[in-house]
Amino acid sequence: MTTDRKTVAIIGAGIVGVSAAIWLQREGHEVILIDRKGPAEGTSYGNGGVLASCSVVPVTTPGLIAKAPKMLFSADQPLFLRYGYLPRLLPWLRKYLSHANAKDTTRIASALTPIIGDSLEDHTALAAGTGAEGYIHPSDYLFIYDDRAHFGSDAFGWNLRKANGFHWDELEGAAFRAYDPIFSEDLNFAVRLGGHGRISDPGAYVQALACHLEARGGRFLRADVEDVVQENGEVTGIRAGGETLACDAAVLATGVWSGPLAKKLGLNVPLESERGYHLEFWEPSVMPKSPVMIAGGKFVITPMEGRVRLAGVVEFGGLEAQPSRAPLDLLRRNAVKAIPGLRGAHVTEWMGHRPAPADSIPVIGEVPGIKGAFTGFGHHHIGLTGGPKTGRLLAQMISGRQPNIDLNVYSPARFKEAG
Repeated sequence: MTTDRKTVAIIGAGIVGVSAAIWLQREGHEVILIDRKGPAEGTSYGNGGVLASCSVVPVTTPGLIAKAPKMLFSADQPLFLRYGYLPRLLPWLRKYLSHANAKDTTRIASALTPIIGDSLEDHTALAAGTGAEGYIHPSDYLFIYDDRAHFGSDAFGWNLRKANGFHWDELEGAAFRAYDPIFSEDLNFAVRLGGHGRISDPGAYVQALACHLEARGGRFLRADVEDVVQENGEVTGIRAGGETLACDAAVLATGVWSGPLAKKLGLNVPLESERGYHLEFWEPSVMPKSPVMIAGGKFVITPMEGRVRLAGVVEFGGLEAQPSRAPLDLLRRNAVKAIPGLRGAHVTEWMGHRPAPADSIPVIGEVPGIKGAFTGFGHHHIGLTGGPKTGRLLAQMISGRQPNIDLNVYSPARFKEAG
């Protein structure tokens, strides 16, 4: 518990913002959580629900540049582009693809491991005593391949995982069937990682955490934040809903919507929406034993309360366009291919926005030159997985304590505008 009690405004009520708020409250600070909609109304509602500690390998692996054109022109590949958006996308895309090499991929994986490598433990610590504990389920996490040769084609990524301390066992043929018989006979090989977990209702989980925060005296405000108020290089308040709220520190944690406010803080972050989709089969005819990644289709299948969620696909099309039909149709086709017996009383659809910085590393830390201005966004595919650790690191920094990991790689200083 800190003796230097501060009032901290947290902008964004997804998993990162709510985690930061809870850890700050536990440190003894007064917390104001602000969101234009409400807790878990965005990406934190619709994610895959997997505490995917092993997901340290970014999308930008070696060979991506060669594969991408073919993927874009096939309706059966999990990469989509709204071509009218391409002119706006290109500056970011050039930076993003520049990291699709072995050296950068290795560096990115090393940066992500401290944020997500202990996700199950991080969530357990965050949720302790909040009433949200029941949504956390320890589990295996499986990557399912057509066969051993298909698995071998992903050797670069698995070697990176091994280098960052991850271990697994392999299930082939009859051993895989014995583990979980619901999958297609065309899928004959699985990598099983222990020590992972799943959230059985991500939206309800984050909302339960936010309710606990309010019950302990935290304040929630539904408003648009227009600016962070500074005096003499220090944060003194925020402008929200047309009024100024006094605070000693502010945390920007609005995911892909963080760009405009970051710009006002002197940061030029190359940030794009990587649009993702999910389908939910309610009252499903079959339920997988553990969450799985279907490697061929790049989507996850997660058992949840009363339904199975299939989440994945990458679409570049910005923040404004309505959901596209083709990614949802692909998910539906892939669902039937992976689990031929899967049926549901009804099926629901969702589209959301993953916050993708061009270098695939979250932006976490104090903004250079502005005392009390902090960022916590840009988690790409790992927001749920890395949210609690990010929140705890921010709470430690704001409380004046030095976290036990090197924070330089996440620092917003790398995006500081000159001048």
